[in-house]
Amino acid sequence: MRLDFTVKKRNEKMSNLCIESNVSIKTSDVNFSEYEKLAKDAVNDVASRKGRAGQFLNWIGVLPNNQLNQLDNLYDMAQKASENGKYTDLAVLGIGGSRHTTECMSKLLGVDSRLHFFSSVDNESFKRFANNLNLDKTKFLVVSKSGGTLETTVGYQKSRELLEKHFGTKDLADKFVAMTDASSEKSKLRQIVDKGEIKLSGFVHDDVGGRFSILDDATIFALAYVGVSKADTKKMLEASLKAQENYLKTDINENIALKLAIFNVIAKEKGKQKHFVEYFGDAFQGATLWEKQLKNESLKANISTDTNVGPAYLHYNAEADLDDNNKDSFFTFVYVSPDDKLMKAVLDGVISAYSSQHLVSQIVLKNLDTDTVAQFLELKHFETLYTGNIFRRKHGNITTNDVAMPEVLQPNVEKYKKEVKKALAD
Repeated sequence: MRLDFTVKKRNEKMSNLCIESNVSIKTSDVNFSEYEKLAKDAVNDVASRKGRAGQFLNWIGVLPNNQLNQLDNLYDMAQKASENGKYTDLAVLGIGGSRHTTECMSKLLGVDSRLHFFSSVDNESFKRFANNLNLDKTKFLVVSKSGGTLETTVGYQKSRELLEKHFGTKDLADKFVAMTDASSEKSKLRQIVDKGEIKLSGFVHDDVGGRFSILDDATIFALAYVGVSKADTKKMLEASLKAQENYLKTDINENIALKLAIFNVIAKEKGKQKHFVEYFGDAFQGATLWEKQLKNESLKANISTDTNVGPAYLHYNAEADLDDNNKDSFFTFVYVSPDDKLMKAVLDGVISAYSSQHLVSQIVLKNLDTDTVAQFLELKHFETLYTGNIFRRKHGNITTNDVAMPEVLQPNVEKYKKEVKKALAD
């Protein structure tokens, strides 16, 4: 895959248009050259860690290659679960990366109409979720690495009760599919599978991490279940691998993920603490939650990320965004290259107004084909990693190679989980 850039001298500030096959970026004029050494070190750091146990980087290379090898098995499982098309809908029980990855991918590809998601614990939310299901046409996908995630466990228990009442039996092994750790010692959900309470199961693979698991078994299974062809999924996995190769290049003029990350760090160094990612188009509804998790778990409080879907968000955010007193924000606009005058006019006008007051970057997708979507998702993965890595390096915070980078960990999430467990024990 070849990268083609407008020619600029290295010591000049760049009016940046960067094109990579089906995904391109543009940024406000900033000086990238001073970050060349930090950027190269960040890439080499990530490259030296990938494929190693405990680094949570197996989503680079290892996972997509594994999924290519297991594609027939995953599609066979989906066919068995749907009973050759008798069951048409899939209810996904999972939270965080166990939900947002599949939701993001399915909406981007436009195959989400028969997918239903539940991540809550309260009775009213479950009632509304259940009311939208045709239980005679729906199977349930339970996704949890540990198999003990509270929200997923509650969803599974409530769903079993619902199905027991509907079908008049406790024999529901064929109504559920589990995605969890391979080991019953590590996963309570795997124990349920081993007991025969759930017939079909796949894996949440090791050293990937929820927010980076968009190509794990749960998503691939769901795509197969709702009718995405095996050929298209194969094409997507291959495109991911090619994109990953490009995003591991050390030259900032050949790596758009690296360039976006540097732009984010430059904005942060200029006092811009809040990063707003503005998606234009309903296809990106799932991407908003996925990116919020990806960025905020990875970058912590260093940069606070929020996401919206336009143009609707303009009618509740633009007043604050374009206030002259807004000095701490920067913006990224994500959209499919417009093919009509109206959409082009909206984008041109909005981006012009925001660019006159703020640092702005743009990510432009040629289309929403599987290979374009794969390139875009990998772009987001690597942009996030490099943003955190370069920012830390600039401030002398370098993580030694024997421990995982903070960008792939989420220790603070455990703080609230610990308190919830205490409250439940009272």
